Amino acid sequence: MEISAGQSLWMTPPHLAVWIPAGTRHRIRMPGAVSMRTLYLRRGLLPRAPEICTVLHISPLFRELVVEAVRIGQLRSRNHIHCALRDLIVSQLRNASPVPMFVRLPEDSRARGVAEAFLANQADAPSLHALCRKVGVSARTVQRTFRFEVGTSFEFWRRQVRLMKGIELLVAGRSVKTVAAEVGYRQPSAFVELFRQTLGMTPRKWVAALTSQDKQTRLK
Repeated sequence: MEISAGQSLWMTPPHLAVWIPAGTRHRIRMPGAVSMRTLYLRRGLLPRAPEICTVLHISPLFRELVVEAVRIGQLRSRNHIHCALRDLIVSQLRNASPVPMFVRLPEDSRARGVAEAFLANQADAPSLHALCRKVGVSARTVQRTFRFEVGTSFEFWRRQVRLMKGIELLVAGRSVKTVAAEVGYRQPSAFVELFRQTLGMTPRKWVAALTSQDKQTRLK
C-alpha cells in the first residue's frame, strides 16, 4: 500500500501500520488486494505524536487490539472495557517502532517522471541516463532538480527507494537473495551493506529482531 501526501511517498508493507496526522490531505494506492483497518483518534489523545505520516512496526497484540476496536465501531468513554482497550492502543502506539519507508518526490514533471519510471522498474536496475532518455530530459537537469527539490542526489534517493522496497519484501518473508535481486542488486552483499549502513544491522538480524519482538509480545 502506498500513501502519498504532497510530494512525499510512504510505502506500507503488510503487517505494518501508518500514522497519518489529523488534517493531512493524502491519497492511498493499493496495487493489489488489501485488507485494511483504520482507527481515528481524538486530538490530544496521543501527546508528542509524529507530525508527519510515519510507518510503524506493530506487534501481534497491537494488531488484535485494532481488529477488536474496529469490530466494536466506536469506543464509549463510559464503558470500562472500551476505555481499557483505548488505553492499550495508545500505549502500543507510543511504543511502536518507526520504519524508514519514506521518500520525497520532486515537483518538476521531468524529474518526477524519472522517479516514477524507476519506482515502476527497480528489478532491472535502469541507470539514470537510461531513465532520462526514456523521459526526455538530461541527467544533469535531473540531478540538479533532485538536489534542489528533494534535498539529496538522485543516487541517494534511489538507495532509499531500494531500502524501502527491500523492507517491504523482507516483512513479506522473502529471502535476502531474492530481495536483493528484486530491488536491482546483482550481488546480495551490496543490499546487505546498504541495509547495515542505514539500520545498523544486517537484514537477517533485523528480521530476527522483529520476530523476537513479536514472540515476546505473545508471551506477555
